[in-house]
Amino acid sequence: MRRVPALLLALGLCLGLVPAARAEWPSRPLTIIVPFGPGGGGDVAARSIGRWLEPRLGQPVVVVNRPGAGGEIGFAATRRAAPDGYTFGIVTLPNLVTIPIERRAQYAVEDLDPVANLVDDVGGIFVRADSRIRSLQDLLREARGNPGGVGFGTTGVGSYAHFGMLALERLAGVTLTPVAYGGTAAMRGALVQGELLVAGLSMTDAAPELQSGLFRSLGQMAAERWPGRPEIPTLREQGYDIRHSAMRGLAAPAGTPTGVIRQMSELLGEASRDPAYRRLAETQALPLRFRDTKAFAAEIARQQAQYGQLWREQPWRD
Repeated sequence: MRRVPALLLALGLCLGLVPAARAEWPSRPLTIIVPFGPGGGGDVAARSIGRWLEPRLGQPVVVVNRPGAGGEIGFAATRRAAPDGYTFGIVTLPNLVTIPIERRAQYAVEDLDPVANLVDDVGGIFVRADSRIRSLQDLLREARGNPGGVGFGTTGVGSYAHFGMLALERLAGVTLTPVAYGGTAAMRGALVQGELLVAGLSMTDAAPELQSGLFRSLGQMAAERWPGRPEIPTLREQGYDIRHSAMRGLAAPAGTPTGVIRQMSELLGEASRDPAYRRLAETQALPLRFRDTKAFAAEIARQQAQYGQLWREQPWRD
């Protein structure tokens, strides 16, 4: 009688009734969803880390852009994906936490499992190089002389650029008009074409135009000058303590196997220490700031509390 289970198991294997052991991850291509259009900082980060991951995973990494609604479309697409370890999404802070605070969103923060943060991209204020606006003080004079008449480009309500604009309004006593774009590539194009006077962009987003001399920065939204652009003063140096950046990391649909999340987090940490990847990030103006799963989750929770409190005290749609 004791041999019956073994015989049944052998029979089951012969007949294909017993499932084979799960294939080692990954056994097929991976997808990274980017919640903004091609050419922006999130897209650059996704494609660079995707290329670095491919030889180490032994599988292709496909980047899919799902822009719209300040990142909500892409975040929701990641939420809806199967939690099988084959779909990840770029998530950006503060957008990830501010969208569900300010409106009824297609996702909740808890619908996504943080993997790790890779980039912390300093925000800045930019104009075209030949603009009549030559400095931050020029911008403020223009805004005071034409209240509400100066358009300030952002990637939507609740983005780091939008918060930077609101802080400048509050601290300088001016009124600006936010102009939302579906992605930074479109905003950069509008600035180049002269359709937009001022844009809130990250240092990564504006890097090509800064390098070519098309754009001038009026200041960085940082406590200290980013080493990648030490010639650009901070807004703080100019009398306005405004600090906003875009943290860009990876998340997975809730329920993704913890072992997969741990492996992916470890790989991103390895990338952040790899001299070759660091050189690539430097050429792409990607300011690396790795945070593992636990630290990234803590930062998301901290920003949820911070912006939730701000919303209760001063709703930013007003």
